[in-house]
Amino acid sequence: MLSSAATATATSVSARSGDILYGYFRKKSVAPFRFARPVYRTSLRPSFVAVRAMAESQTAQRNQPQSSGSSGEKQALISLSDKRDLASLGNGLQELGYTIVSTGGTASTLENAGVSVTKVEKLTHFPEMLDGRVKTLHPNIHGGILARRDVEHHMEALNEHGIGTFDVVVVNLYPFYDKVTAPGGISFEDGIENIDIGGPAMIRAAAKNHKDVLIVVDSEDYQAVLEYLKGGQSDQQFRRKLAWKAFQHVAAYDSAVSEWLWKQTEGKEKFPPSFTVPVELKSSLRYGENPHQKAAFYVDKSLAEVNAGGIATAIQHHGKEMSYNNYLDADAAWNCVSEFENPTCVVVKHTNPCGVASRDDILEAYRLAVKADPVSAFGGIVAFNVEVDEVLAREIREFRSPTDGETRMFYEIVVAPKYTAKGLEVLKGKSKTLRILEAKKNEQGKLSLRQIGGGWLAQESDDLTPKDIRFNCVSDKTPTESELADAKFAWLCVKHVKSNAIVIAKNNCMLGMGSGQPNRVESLRIAFKKAGEEAKGAALASDAFFPFAWKDAVEEACEKGIGVIAEPGGSIRDQDAIDCCKKYGVSLLFTNVRHFRH
Repeated sequence: MLSSAATATATSVSARSGDILYGYFRKKSVAPFRFARPVYRTSLRPSFVAVRAMAESQTAQRNQPQSSGSSGEKQALISLSDKRDLASLGNGLQELGYTIVSTGGTASTLENAGVSVTKVEKLTHFPEMLDGRVKTLHPNIHGGILARRDVEHHMEALNEHGIGTFDVVVVNLYPFYDKVTAPGGISFEDGIENIDIGGPAMIRAAAKNHKDVLIVVDSEDYQAVLEYLKGGQSDQQFRRKLAWKAFQHVAAYDSAVSEWLWKQTEGKEKFPPSFTVPVELKSSLRYGENPHQKAAFYVDKSLAEVNAGGIATAIQHHGKEMSYNNYLDADAAWNCVSEFENPTCVVVKHTNPCGVASRDDILEAYRLAVKADPVSAFGGIVAFNVEVDEVLAREIREFRSPTDGETRMFYEIVVAPKYTAKGLEVLKGKSKTLRILEAKKNEQGKLSLRQIGGGWLAQESDDLTPKDIRFNCVSDKTPTESELADAKFAWLCVKHVKSNAIVIAKNNCMLGMGSGQPNRVESLRIAFKKAGEEAKGAALASDAFFPFAWKDAVEEACEKGIGVIAEPGGSIRDQDAIDCCKKYGVSLLFTNVRHFRH
């Protein structure tokens, strides 16, 4: 969780609201509350009379013993939006001798299940009001939750006011997350009404006082809680874990409210002054990048990530559990292949695409992608942007390495948007360990976060594709239509290669790439070594400008017979690159877009 100082704001306001409301109802004067228009004061006067009457009634009753709890009875307070397994919990608590206090729909559900319930109004001597906004914000509730049993004056205060203690509090919150992410959206007014106030206040109160009060926010914990109570245990670690879970539950809830409200106020501004990212553990991993590093995988539960695609939400149909490096490589492969419009195969090794090919015939695209660098492709990740059917699955399963024509290609992962039933069956037969993932394309416009020591870097995702930019010819030689297409293909590939990055491509097929070198010349030489003689007449794309041209990368590329070069431009020596390409008759295209990838 990336936390912010503002995370607990909503819940702290909730707690204060209870005190304010109670004080307000006890006052005979409404002077401290000023209204903008006199008509409000007039129209509300009858209600104030009723409120005063009820408050006076409460004053008369408050010293009377509570119906339960004040005489040493065990009490459980239950208020749920998600009523999953509520009946079994209620019956279990009742069998253990707990008096159950509940609200509204929760009380009705318990009663329908045959559980005896004390309505919360019986303790507060005050009805639910303001369309349910005020139910439990009352000293008779929060006093019973927050009182420390080992502090004498706390217990004396409860006895003086006839307030009983609560031993168990079971609460979950209004389904704000589900409401605001529902198809079709939600109005601002409805969103506001789905912000829970009383629930977080009770959860935080019980979690703070967890030494004396068990707080339960997850139905998955019901059975463990009943067993704990049945055994009369006093394990403080169990209580602390439930308290941690409670605060985490509220923090995630508040982060969703905060994210939603920010979009309602400053929707176009991607970088708020502070924000919280709620993450949820999906799996523990065998290890991290290396065996001596412990690791785990978390799913981002931000509103922006709902139905937004990506490897994190992929379905694994088959194979060994995913590793830390598997996730990184699969993410790189999927992000790359998803950017191509035509049927495409991408092969990735150590997050770099070592083979990319687009063809109407996906079988041919697969073969060409592997052929680009069969040594690197072995043990890599294969990604497709089209459905994997039986024919393609058989080709993946049986394809032999182009290096010797005999060795069956081995892959760690295959990822695609979907599979036919037969295709999935055939692919599962390749290996028991082959991980088969079904993923949805990443939506554009996401916020990209990256951790550094003591902080985080945030940026917009790099969503630009060739159709979003202009390839400006700055050389004497204008590229042919096919050369321009090759340049665009190479440029889209180089976007996904680690800097310094060079890609050589022709006929919608990567021929060679150089990545991760401290200088651009070395990356260029690696790319040419892989491309071989096929580099003649091909397109070369660079992720950033060339700082030098003569007796450097640009001239070397021209001498090796490259047909067209695509680069951002922007160097103080751009004219040298233009003059060099003019000398060798090579087309030079400036994109004015850099694609660094660190």
